[in-house]
Amino acid sequence: MSDTGEQWQVARRRKGAARKSKPLQVSSNSRCCQEPLDIGKTVKRIRDTVSELRCEEFWPRWKEQLMVALGSVELSKPQEDRDPEGPTEDGQLFQHLDCVCYGLGSFSSCVSARFQLAMLLLLLDARQIPLKDCFIYDPAFSSGERDVLMQLGLTVLTENEEGKRLATKPTLFYLMHCGKALYNNLLWKNWSTQCLPRMIIIGNSFNGILDRTIEREFKRDYIYITQAVSVCEDRLLPCPSRLIDVFSDTAVITFPTSSLNRLPQSTWAEPPEPQYQHCPDLEIIQRETHVGERGGTIN
Repeated sequence: MSDTGEQWQVARRRKGAARKSKPLQVSSNSRCCQEPLDIGKTVKRIRDTVSELRCEEFWPRWKEQLMVALGSVELSKPQEDRDPEGPTEDGQLFQHLDCVCYGLGSFSSCVSARFQLAMLLLLLDARQIPLKDCFIYDPAFSSGERDVLMQLGLTVLTENEEGKRLATKPTLFYLMHCGKALYNNLLWKNWSTQCLPRMIIIGNSFNGILDRTIEREFKRDYIYITQAVSVCEDRLLPCPSRLIDVFSDTAVITFPTSSLNRLPQSTWAEPPEPQYQHCPDLEIIQRETHVGERGGTIN
């Protein structure tokens, strides 16, 4: 995201240019010069933004697309694993769902990140996902922002997983404008016909990522996104022009079992962990280096 204040800026990217991940800096001033965050005021501001988004004309469409995606995830589960309760009174499928959010950015200083956090809270409410079952992490969060998230009821992760989280149950991954490596890592960790169908991703359209990336580099460095593009369902979500910096190129992405089964069995055999040796601009913050472990760098 490009803005760090309260003014909207329309993003204009040259053709073929990749969207950058959120900047590592959270404001023009250093953290040490910032005043302590007013927790109560920030929480109120976020809740006011939730109320604002709830009144937007595009919100019902987002909610509808989420419910469609949830239905496809439920139907992709084996019959014995489906919830015995069946549909609710309004016809929606009832199942427990976890949520994971990476790369949100500094929502106390960036208006786009605040709107994205507000949308996350709206989606959780729409699907009645308990706030404690939403796990959130960004290395850019300040201690005050972590306090705000806990005050809201979310579970703040303490470890940088680099997106490598296994979906052991149906899980909504909220990855707004994150770097390609984060998506690629998530796909690698779940690269099987059992795990991928459990995932719903709300984030950058994979088709959009493909269109903005040089094909040779895309196939070399992001092999899991490359393969997923042909078998995922990528539904673009509406975005009003005034919120283009916030929600542009956002899609709901699912992985139908029927599509995955079209790939040869060799596709799933011992998938190698991504290394990114040829990526000087990786767009994510990697874990700190530990002795005896493949180290990461902060790009």
